[in-house]
Amino acid sequence: MDTFFDTHAHLDFPDFEPDLDAVVERARDAGIEKIISIGTDLASSERAVRIAERFENVFAVAGWHPGHATEAPGDIRGPLRVLAKHPKVVAIGETGLDYYRLPGTLDEDARIKAKQAALFAQQLEVAAELGLNCVVHERASFEDVLAQFTPHASRVRAVFHCFGGDPAAMRRVLALGSLVSFTGIVTFKNAATVRETLAAAPDGSFMFETDSPFLAPVPFRGKRCEPARVREIAEFAAQVRGGTLAELSSATCATARGFFRAFG
Repeated sequence: MDTFFDTHAHLDFPDFEPDLDAVVERARDAGIEKIISIGTDLASSERAVRIAERFENVFAVAGWHPGHATEAPGDIRGPLRVLAKHPKVVAIGETGLDYYRLPGTLDEDARIKAKQAALFAQQLEVAAELGLNCVVHERASFEDVLAQFTPHASRVRAVFHCFGGDPAAMRRVLALGSLVSFTGIVTFKNAATVRETLAAAPDGSFMFETDSPFLAPVPFRGKRCEPARVREIAEFAAQVRGGTLAELSSATCATARGFFRAFG
């Protein structure tokens, strides 16, 4: 069986509390060799680390999601450093900027954007210090994310997760030495641009993820997503790219191994 990685899942979310063991087992049965559980704040990151300790094939990413920026303390670098030194933490994140649900008032929007940018900067600093790469979240904020990340690109690589941009946007990411990753969105009827980008992505420039429990691929759309669904995403991607599952398995797993801190 061709194997794959789920490079972005949220196994610590309450959605998986009742049956996490079964979720991990189903992923293994589907050929998902490794799962990376992503933190969204310090508490979530701690839970991701504890889950990674429970399962040999699960790893963690520690960071603070921009959507929760207003809940963050002024400086997260100290506790983030401690978490990031755990042997099963393979990157920093998810971090970045998210302007999708700003309140809509000039002063409040500016305050939230500034807090998100400060947290992003802190996480990039810790990543560079510890020799880790970053899992980047950008929603309605692509230009600002690129502008803030670019000065760090010589020391830190990023994966722009759940990538929804066009091929030109992808090429700008790749020019920085960074990567993109694709979710079940590629299977959605209204995602022609994402499919165009997937088809144009060079081998070695992209990975697969589920963003579980969100974004289940067709025919599971609307249901809870889980890491096993990477197989359906990869099968669909092979059709889009006109290649084989074996080719995608080899390319995307090698890319993940090269991007994330050495897997145990």
